[in-house]
Amino acid sequence: MSQFDLVIRARRAIVNREEVACSVGVSDGRIAEIAPLSASMTGRRIIDLGPDEVLMPGIVDCHVHLCDPGNTEWEGFAHATRAAAAGGITALVDMPLDSSPTTCDLRSLELKRQTAEGQCYVDMGFWAGVVPHNLGNLRSLHEAGILGFKCYVCETGLDEFPGISFEQLEEAMRELAPLDQVLMVHAESADAIAKIPDIPDTRSYAEYLSYRPRGVENLAVAQVVEAARLTGGRAHILHLSTADVLPMLASAQREGVKVSAETCPHYLTIAAEQIPDGATAFKVGPPIREADNREALWRGIESGLLDMVISDHSPCTLQMKNFDSGNFATAWGGLSSLQVSLPVMWTEARKRGYQLTHISRWMSEKTAEFAGLSHKGRIAVGRDADFCIFAPDESFVVDKHQLHHRHPITAYHGFTLNGVVRRTFLRGQCIDLQAPPRGKLLSKSSRH
Repeated sequence: MSQFDLVIRARRAIVNREEVACSVGVSDGRIAEIAPLSASMTGRRIIDLGPDEVLMPGIVDCHVHLCDPGNTEWEGFAHATRAAAAGGITALVDMPLDSSPTTCDLRSLELKRQTAEGQCYVDMGFWAGVVPHNLGNLRSLHEAGILGFKCYVCETGLDEFPGISFEQLEEAMRELAPLDQVLMVHAESADAIAKIPDIPDTRSYAEYLSYRPRGVENLAVAQVVEAARLTGGRAHILHLSTADVLPMLASAQREGVKVSAETCPHYLTIAAEQIPDGATAFKVGPPIREADNREALWRGIESGLLDMVISDHSPCTLQMKNFDSGNFATAWGGLSSLQVSLPVMWTEARKRGYQLTHISRWMSEKTAEFAGLSHKGRIAVGRDADFCIFAPDESFVVDKHQLHHRHPITAYHGFTLNGVVRRTFLRGQCIDLQAPPRGKLLSKSSRH
């Protein structure tokens, strides 16, 4: 009988989209065997989970902004990956902007990889940007192992990462289609925004929201769908906040258009009516919308049209959030939520009758599949032994000062949440935040 490096015996484990009792044997950082709980398995280390603990696949969050290099005072790889590990996350994919330089060419990609090396407590992959000046040169980034591409179809406010026109969007999709690479789109229409007056200084969330109506997203999504239809390329709508477009997306998918979408915990758990005036921790782009929209997004989840939930962790400094003035107009538009995204989703999902099997599908399996990380996202033989030991019935109150983010900022401060991450395992070893980081850098060449 072979001896494993690690054996975890769990009364409850998420395997093949079911909750089962089993023993999991790990060798050389990968899952080597899954057997009944009663099976006799020997290991150098054996862990028996408690009756209140569930063995889940590690969360794969493929939409985060870590601001490194160049803006490490906002977050940085070390702080973000510590928070990720504490939150049951075992792999992240970093967006190409909010770092400086932005990740739009080979030089900036290599600099980001060099900066991340040795700093990450979880595994780390990278997306690249599509901007006007790198069109025609995307293949080089693809060949360098980038996991996919992102663009904006509106202005970003960043000279290093300008938005692209819809003609350029079609050009990019034609360039990427033969590579079978996805183009992720921040879908807010530049034309629609240009017709809206500038947001005045305001502490009123309702007033702020009125300057970013659903139509801004609706128009952009329609144009992205048509670009995907015309070019045969793969398009993905990032951080979908409006449910208005769900019928359009469903129709396009039925017709064979290669378009998908994701949403975020904040759109599924918070409603605009709940946000107090001056509470700029809740400002994000696209914005959190009304309760009826939130309920419609859940119907998109129920139907399977929306099957990915990501954090869109977008941190900043305390000053950038305008906490003193509460001015929504100029506050940074991003939520810091990385460490608590799993319990936030679980708290809301269990109220609605969902199980941990659903959480694992939305936040591990489908996100890993989307990023092309076929060795992650599920508890299955041959996959990385990345686990989250989760106590779903234990509750806690979020204290922003106890999070591992660089700054004590989160919209969920004071929320009572269900679900506590007891331990996180990366390739068969429990992540020790007091020890040197062990995260690896992920690329296409390391997917399998």
